[in-house]
Amino acid sequence: MSESNSFTDSDIKKVDPSKESVNSEKADVVYDAAFERRTMRYVDWRIIPILAMVYSFALIDRINLGAAHTAGMGVDLKLLTGNRFSIVSCLYFVPYTLLQLPGNLVLRYFGVRNWLTFIVLSWGAIQLSMGWVKSWGWLVLCRVLLGIFEASFFPSLLFIISTWYKRHEVHQRLSAFYLISVTAGGLSPILAYAFSLLKGRGGLAGWRWIFIIEGAITLFLGIVTWLFIPDFPDQNNFLTKEQTALVLRRIDEDRGDAIPDPITFEKVKKHLKDWTLWAYGTMFLCAAMPSYAQSFFLPIILNGMGWSQTASLLLSAPPYGPSIVTTMIVAYFSDKQKHRCGYIVVCVVVCLVGLCLTAFAKQNPVRYFGAFLTNAGNSGAIPTILAYASNNVVSHSKRSVQTALTVSLGGIGGILATTVFRAQDYPHYIPGLGATIGSQALLLTLLAATTLRFMWLNKSVRDGKRKEPLEDQPGFYYTL
Repeated sequence: MSESNSFTDSDIKKVDPSKESVNSEKADVVYDAAFERRTMRYVDWRIIPILAMVYSFALIDRINLGAAHTAGMGVDLKLLTGNRFSIVSCLYFVPYTLLQLPGNLVLRYFGVRNWLTFIVLSWGAIQLSMGWVKSWGWLVLCRVLLGIFEASFFPSLLFIISTWYKRHEVHQRLSAFYLISVTAGGLSPILAYAFSLLKGRGGLAGWRWIFIIEGAITLFLGIVTWLFIPDFPDQNNFLTKEQTALVLRRIDEDRGDAIPDPITFEKVKKHLKDWTLWAYGTMFLCAAMPSYAQSFFLPIILNGMGWSQTASLLLSAPPYGPSIVTTMIVAYFSDKQKHRCGYIVVCVVVCLVGLCLTAFAKQNPVRYFGAFLTNAGNSGAIPTILAYASNNVVSHSKRSVQTALTVSLGGIGGILATTVFRAQDYPHYIPGLGATIGSQALLLTLLAATTLRFMWLNKSVRDGKRKEPLEDQPGFYYTL
């Protein structure tokens, strides 16, 4: 990191010896609006596309089993016997869930570039090797290793993004990040179909080429990660000293945690006792279930509706299209109004309608239309939940725990999605779709509980009935 164009930790400590004095030390510095807009626009272009691009292949590498299954893997590896496909899909999420918090806690210790490059190269190598597995047991091992190395990647990205922006700027950025990556993930069936056309090349089945090519792309993105991945604001090396000071000042004026606090075991234990962090994670779990269900099982469900293998793969992509517009509209107005819960409710209701159509409608075109509604509502809800959670925590240590816990519980949503959709329920998967519908009801219940609590706490502070500041930060109010 060049000392000439960025703040180092020591620079910050020299200027700002304590967290409480950041604003007072910088009060004499005035930045014009044009400089601020240029700086934040540069931050947007420097952070969001690179993170979304790399995460999109993390998502593709995670969800390409359904496409590979449809392209012949199920027959070749005898995954049609019993619940083998569900087992292969499910076991990925065990280490993925357990290792997210430890991975997030070591992010600063190893450094963003070192840690993220290591895990991207590692899971890329595993993905590549899946193209040569000879039995479903070896496929299980590869999926477990994939879960180990991917575990801390997504929460690390959420952690990084949330440290760069004010609370009511973060939703649009999270939505843009999520949509770029999910849209790329939505192209996974089309990519899989294109790669499967290499069937016979090198004496390999078409589904093997899916893993080989996508693994090779991931390895290339590991190099991109090393060269371009952004760091935390106080450690960045792509802004000038003045730009870095502006970013840190904006964060401190908004929530007072620009300077990271040390992460200790006692702090982690304290944060884990906050039930709202578990509520955020469970809401994300519920939102993850429809997402994973569509990713893993939509090509199989469409195949069960009577479409051919090729049509099932190609028709799995269009439901991701309309969600791009609806999700960005939700993010824009949610940030503008500084409001989250109402938009989550609307998105979840749309998702529920879509799930019910896919589960219970008699006509296949109507069931297929349900996939569009499911994805539109679900894609709008996920970044809004992430913004809702991010907006209501203060300090780097708590944010580190919150992002890891939220995403790790989301991994349990993946486990549930892969286990409730059972082979014996093919082709309609009514029990799995029913469980997914129930998860949305639980999501709405938890959202009501946290929002009512935040409303009461905000009112207590405004009425002078509560002396302690919320989240130990004077002037802080929860975002509803």
